[in-house]
Amino acid sequence: MNTLKPRILLVEDTPEIALWLGTALRQAGMEVVFATDGWQADLCLQAGHGMDAVLLDLQLPGQDGLAVLQALRARGDTVPVLILTARASVPDRVLGLNMGADDYLPKPFDLSELEARLQVLLRRQGKSKASSLRWGPVEMEPDSAAVWLHGQPLALTKREAAALRVLLESPQRAVSKEHLHAEVFVDDSAGLEAVEVLIYRLRKKIESTEPLANGSSGVAITTFRGLGYMLTPVATQV
Repeated sequence: MNTLKPRILLVEDTPEIALWLGTALRQAGMEVVFATDGWQADLCLQAGHGMDAVLLDLQLPGQDGLAVLQALRARGDTVPVLILTARASVPDRVLGLNMGADDYLPKPFDLSELEARLQVLLRRQGKSKASSLRWGPVEMEPDSAAVWLHGQPLALTKREAAALRVLLESPQRAVSKEHLHAEVFVDDSAGLEAVEVLIYRLRKKIESTEPLANGSSGVAITTFRGLGYMLTPVATQV
């Protein structure tokens, strides 16, 4: 078993999707093993495979994903399986879960949701730090307030780190200016306008990194009028 990085088997026959997901998972600090059809996936999941989780598409050449899952569970293997598929109907979901899948995510899906669900499965296996906060290329260790962006340390002030933590704790949900003020400016006479200044400084730091050579997504702080602020993906340009 890999004790340094979670080892993920990605079973996906569409090259573009496999490349996209594989790149994102590696940036999230995981080791990725690829399988492009059901037979290859089954071989990768024989006894002693060492995988910490499986991302399994259902519509595969050779042998479909449900057959792979059924064979896996028949061997008594309890490795977590997250199904990724275009089959979004309720009967298909129920069938997959009844056959032993741990979770089900219909395509198309948001990458941050996939990462969040995968982290839940890994935590159950003790392969993910429960205290680690992550959104796309941003990761924070709450205990120390250390922040990494694209795997590189990011220097933030105490209040900038506090604001980022609030945003990371609310993925895909806008955080109001009032909530940020209450969380960051505790016992402080600063008004709400201080939140705008703080977000401006934080935004400059996390959005100022150079484009990555592989064109992977960066991160931005988007303002939603009347709602607040939210971390959103932004495609970098090579």
